[in-house]
Amino acid sequence: MVDLIHLSDGDNSFRVRVLGRRMPGVLPLHDLLDTEVLIESGFVTGRLDLGLSPDDLDGWSHALDVLAAGGDVCWIDDNRSPEIRVQALNKEHETPAVHVDDVARSSISVFLPLCLEDGWIDDQRKLLQLVRREWPSEVLQTALGTYEWRP
Repeated sequence: MVDLIHLSDGDNSFRVRVLGRRMPGVLPLHDLLDTEVLIESGFVTGRLDLGLSPDDLDGWSHALDVLAAGGDVCWIDDNRSPEIRVQALNKEHETPAVHVDDVARSSISVFLPLCLEDGWIDDQRKLLQLVRREWPSEVLQTALGTYEWRP
């Protein structure tokens, strides 16, 4: 297990933990990663299953660029559940914040303000690099519905 995202201030914590490949050795599912979203606070603790593709990892990389520029992002926003939104700075709390909306499965929404140390975005980039090293993309889509192993 490796964390793709780990945001914590000691009181509140948000993680996306990679558990492994969905179906190792099976095209086209080899590159899909089984993950879990973990939320912990003094008020709520939750866990959700989430499947990620290489495109989702690319999306998280882009999201980190937007956050570094001070913007807010919506990651996993393609009608899957949960929807994960991250604010570089929530004005009300004057901290970064994470919103997790699991409308499709549980109808539950969680908002976590997090007092994060400077450099938190760089820490997330390191976690993303670690995930990509551990589970590199090995499947190539050559045409719609056609897959082969990368050379």
